[in-house]
Amino acid sequence: MRIKIWGCRGSVPSPGGDTSRYGGNTTCVEVRLGDGSLVVIDAGSGIRNLGRELIRRSESRHIHLFLTHAHWDHVQGFPFFLPAYQKRFTLQVWGGPRNAGTLRSYLRQQLTPPFFPVKFAELGATLRFPARPAPEVSIDGTRIQAIPLAHPDGGYGFKFSEAGRSLVFLTDNELGFRHPGGLSFKHYAELCRGADLVLHDAQYTPEEYRLTRGWGHSTFPAVVELCRAAAPKRFGLIHHDPQHTDPELDRHVRDCRRALGRRGADCFGAVEGMEIPVG
Repeated sequence: MRIKIWGCRGSVPSPGGDTSRYGGNTTCVEVRLGDGSLVVIDAGSGIRNLGRELIRRSESRHIHLFLTHAHWDHVQGFPFFLPAYQKRFTLQVWGGPRNAGTLRSYLRQQLTPPFFPVKFAELGATLRFPARPAPEVSIDGTRIQAIPLAHPDGGYGFKFSEAGRSLVFLTDNELGFRHPGGLSFKHYAELCRGADLVLHDAQYTPEEYRLTRGWGHSTFPAVVELCRAAAPKRFGLIHHDPQHTDPELDRHVRDCRRALGRRGADCFGAVEGMEIPVG
């Protein structure tokens, strides 16, 4: 597998000079499976640039789009995803078992007057949705497991397992706060244990968390604790707070690395445009 980050900011796009290095686009991650299949996680504002790149390559492709949940920062880029307007593309949309029946409505609502000038029925691509709820799917030999998130209104992260390698993606996951449908800290640690790469929500400092507890996002100390318990090979901090500048994020990443020590996992902050091989 190979990962590319197209958007790693949380809550709302945050363009500007003080966020340009980590990037200001909201969540969108490209996952290229071993056989070349294209998986896209979330349709935040970062998916616009991914779509432009796919058009530039002139590829006729089948795209698997996995949506974690329907909060705006994770779907707001879909109306600007150019492959959705071209007949040569097929979009297979996936989610978790509890939201399988509502995925179509997530996207249709955006493309309904007066919210957008193009209607959902006018999209050129073939859009497909799950026939029935499923806790996991298999794409050309890669197993993709849905993981319930600890987040308001629910949602799903995903664990990819391919040829002995694994990627765990857990955005919008509040460790230490039990939202309805969410899992325990111990369960999340078990799911991440020994993974080649974990990308996990890390949005707040402990000071900020005094006002944001229950909002569905983790603190830096909480993800350090998860990293210690799970011992993955690499651990990426993602879903950066829109108010955190590049120098502030540098400091937060350094603090996490220092807390983990030399024997801890390779900890880093996700950066827009970053490419990460898994295995």
